[in-house]
Amino acid sequence: MQISFFGAAREVTGSCNLLEAGKHKILIDCGMFQGSDFNEGKNSDPLPFNPAELSAVIVTHAHLDHTGRLPLLIKGGFDGYFYATPATVELTQLVLEDALEVMVYNNRKFGSPILYSQEDVAGVMGRFKAVEYGETMCLPLPRPPLIKGRGNVRLPLNKGEEQEGVGMTMYDAGHIFGSAFVEIEAEGKRVVFSGDIGNVDVPILKDTEPLMENIDALICESTYGNRLHESAAQRQDIIEKFVKEAIARGGTLMIPSFSLERTQELLYILNDLTDRKHKLPRVPIFLDSPLAIGATKVYRKYPRYYDEDAVKLFNEGDDLFEFPGLTMCDTKEESKRINQVPNPKIIIAGAGMMNGGRILHHALRYLTDEQSTLLIIGYQAQNTLGRQILDGKSPVRVMAENIPVRCSVQAIGALSAHADQEKLLDWMGGGKMLPKKVYLNHGEPEASDGLAARLKEDFGVKATVVNLGLSVKV
Repeated sequence: MQISFFGAAREVTGSCNLLEAGKHKILIDCGMFQGSDFNEGKNSDPLPFNPAELSAVIVTHAHLDHTGRLPLLIKGGFDGYFYATPATVELTQLVLEDALEVMVYNNRKFGSPILYSQEDVAGVMGRFKAVEYGETMCLPLPRPPLIKGRGNVRLPLNKGEEQEGVGMTMYDAGHIFGSAFVEIEAEGKRVVFSGDIGNVDVPILKDTEPLMENIDALICESTYGNRLHESAAQRQDIIEKFVKEAIARGGTLMIPSFSLERTQELLYILNDLTDRKHKLPRVPIFLDSPLAIGATKVYRKYPRYYDEDAVKLFNEGDDLFEFPGLTMCDTKEESKRINQVPNPKIIIAGAGMMNGGRILHHALRYLTDEQSTLLIIGYQAQNTLGRQILDGKSPVRVMAENIPVRCSVQAIGALSAHADQEKLLDWMGGGKMLPKKVYLNHGEPEASDGLAARLKEDFGVKATVVNLGLSVKV
């Protein structure tokens, strides 16, 4: 068995891992690079493998840095199946369609490339196979034969047709809705790909499932491998404190938020603080993100993924994501009307790293306002606008304008959808037997190196921080 790393190597985005076992080539994720112009330019580079030779593609979750280049596989001739949980399938469609819309807009405004078409997105969605947590599948499923004279149309599989390949099982990663870490068994070996591992005791989601034993190799993310988040017990208190302070300043509270999970978690907490506990003053709250609004509808469809507390509220008839004072802005006209609403007010808008989306329009308007507040609640990749502001840069470039940052800038780690160092260590070292080999990806160098040092110190495990293009034998 051989594993090659073609993304998220000493950086956080562009996840893409290739596993080769016998005659099979299985890709785990194929995400976009995000951040600087250089990173985003890498999305146009040729793929370092032939998509037509892939046997199967596994998608751990729907975030763009894990799904954004899937249509390039269809464009490149892949005609096998994509495998993901049911919620990930639905969320991926929203994410890819949103990404295409952004690319078309950027092409029209700035001449940026459009990587794929709506037909390529439809090609991805038409080849998904939904897999439930704990369900073991034999990959790849046989490809049905082509119907002669009808292009790429394929006959359905015969029921009970014999399957050959490698075993694949998905487990709940607790990162975002439908996220999974993946166990693959082939050639007598067992390999686990973490995808992204979730934070501790987050609202709505169940906890990350335990890591199994007898693992020959673990490929693990390390986004926060050198950092600790605030405790779960502090989460609501910190949000309450920051929101009250922002409202007291009398300006606009801007919250750039990732449309999947972070936004729903924030709505859940604001609902609790305003409608249930009455701890926050009533001010207008706007969710200004069509992608987040669409994703929230998917969350409502799958209460079986909720944790115990969320299930209880759901069964009592509580809408977890909607409450008095909240306005969802789907159209551009609804978004523009936010400007007419007097302060104080709260605006939750994508994108989470401020590298696109409607948050830029609000940043253009309110970054210069000394009464307003920018609250960062998620990871900010290098060279993104959010990272520049967090690092204290001023002025910053927003939609081709130089904008001085005069508003208050705050940040909170407790709302991160990623595990911190302690959670990752607990997850990897929680069983009776440690993985035989550990490869760390999906982290900036200091984060990955920090986690590798702790693994050596705490468990005596020598972890390899992967480089782009590295191939290893298992």
